[in-house]
Amino acid sequence: MSLLMVGTMAFDAIETPFGKTDKIIGGSCTYIALSAAYFADKPNLVAVVGEDFPSEDIKMFQRKGINTEGLQIKQGEKSFFWSGKYHNDLNTRDTLATELNVLADFDPVIPDAYQDCEYLMLGNLTPSVQITALKRLKKRPKLVVLDTMNFWMTDTFLPDLKEVLQMVDVLSINDEEARLLSGEYSIVKAARKIQRMGPKVLIIKKGEHGALLFGEKQVFFAPALPLEDVFDPTGAGDTFAGGFIGHLASSGDISFENMKRGIIYGSAMASFCVEKFGAERLINLTAEDVEQRVQEFIDLVQFEIDIL
Repeated sequence: MSLLMVGTMAFDAIETPFGKTDKIIGGSCTYIALSAAYFADKPNLVAVVGEDFPSEDIKMFQRKGINTEGLQIKQGEKSFFWSGKYHNDLNTRDTLATELNVLADFDPVIPDAYQDCEYLMLGNLTPSVQITALKRLKKRPKLVVLDTMNFWMTDTFLPDLKEVLQMVDVLSINDEEARLLSGEYSIVKAARKIQRMGPKVLIIKKGEHGALLFGEKQVFFAPALPLEDVFDPTGAGDTFAGGFIGHLASSGDISFENMKRGIIYGSAMASFCVEKFGAERLINLTAEDVEQRVQEFIDLVQFEIDIL
């Protein structure tokens, strides 16, 4: 089952209470692709980088089975760069620098070889670019999943965001973003209001408190795995999305029941992401690591009870 991912590939410089990095690879598509590749066979990637993006990292993607034909490399230009500093709770952060560079005029080109995709993951991007990518597919995929953030919920971008929401099946956002987008404080009311905007299924991520999956009449909750070491939350939401869509694409099943499994796989992958800075932990994972972590989630939530 073919999977297409559209998003950013970039450089990040990160500081947390546990240390700091110089420029390391990041971006929504980086995390999505590395996560999804553990499940989906030869996922396809569309993104843009400058000539400063390391060729060895592109080769690393290819070794993991990720198709980079759709990666644009702009000669004479620089890759998107973001720098941020996290507070002690790791839930809040300050942006220190944002340099759009090649992302300022990113025009997503969908190679002919990608046109038969059945699953589409639109990573965090300008909503107008997400719309363009969708419209450039000759056939609508079986499932379209969208990830976005609070920055795109301002007056400048909100009309485009509302347009793309009408074009997707699943939306993945965090609880703060759900409240901002809906204007509702209650998560349940927020979810129902957002679903009326277009997506039939909504994922609301709650960080260390797990994730909620809302269907038309069903709700599922998956807890987060308690971890001893959390170094860097950057990319955890994208990694979650990659595990979710990767599982659905590999199984070919888009039922609500299977999406519940996708939430567990996504949560498992996100739990790896936060254990090291950037994408380091994802790059060095093994299939056995993933299988063991998923089993830990199963053990965490599995119980028997007699209803009297």
